[in-house]
Amino acid sequence: MTETLAPVRPAAAASAWHEPRILWTRRWTDRLFSFAVERPESFRFRSGEFIMLGLPAEDGAGKPTLRAYSIASPGWADELEFFSIQVPDGPLTSRLGRLAAGDRILLGRKPTGTLVLDALTPGRRLFLIASGTGLAPWLSVLRDPDTWERFDQIVVTHTVREVRDLAYREFLTRDVFDDPLIGDLALGRLSYYPTVTREPFERPGRITSRIDDGSLFSDLDLGPGFDPATDRAMLCGSTAMIRDVAALLERAGFTEGSNAAPGDYVLERAFVG
Repeated sequence: MTETLAPVRPAAAASAWHEPRILWTRRWTDRLFSFAVERPESFRFRSGEFIMLGLPAEDGAGKPTLRAYSIASPGWADELEFFSIQVPDGPLTSRLGRLAAGDRILLGRKPTGTLVLDALTPGRRLFLIASGTGLAPWLSVLRDPDTWERFDQIVVTHTVREVRDLAYREFLTRDVFDDPLIGDLALGRLSYYPTVTREPFERPGRITSRIDDGSLFSDLDLGPGFDPATDRAMLCGSTAMIRDVAALLERAGFTEGSNAAPGDYVLERAFVG
């Protein structure tokens, strides 16, 4: 009797996406919001990396709408947190801003990026310089205990247009010190330096100006300026801010780093035009 074999079917191709559920959302303003999604069991990343997020085409047939997002949660966290601006006519953010807990999004499988500690040479003082939603990777790096093992002091700057745009302000001034992993490490070693450009504030103006005129350093009693022998910097935010601060760092003798060749400062080239 001849045994009949069933035809072998090719294995289904692995999806290019995870499809986690949203766990929570938080509105900071009518334009700014944060949200967190489930962390897939196989998902691994280094604090400071970014990933592609998206939503399926609204007609169900076209290509998904995608955008790169820095992960705001640290590498050890059980959930993946993101910080976003909502553009009224934005093809992705206008839809993301309407989602709620329980909705699903598309999450890429390959995190990457240069805003990681591995791209920096050893130092003693770390400057995390952000504008707008560029604060997101610093929330990740800051909450990683490894950061506090590598640096004696951490300075987080955040430049926004209006005071209400200072998302995470309470966390950076109060709640971080109650964090069970890094709270004690941050005491006396973390400096938070917000600046506002379009309305009155205790520290007005662009961070570039406050670096250039020395205000950043005198306000925090940090000495005369950047020192490439001891200081390291990471930049994320608007293209103009990154360009101008990078020029100030280069003028001070800093060299740009990467994953392949660590240096004194890093920026995310994938986000910079």
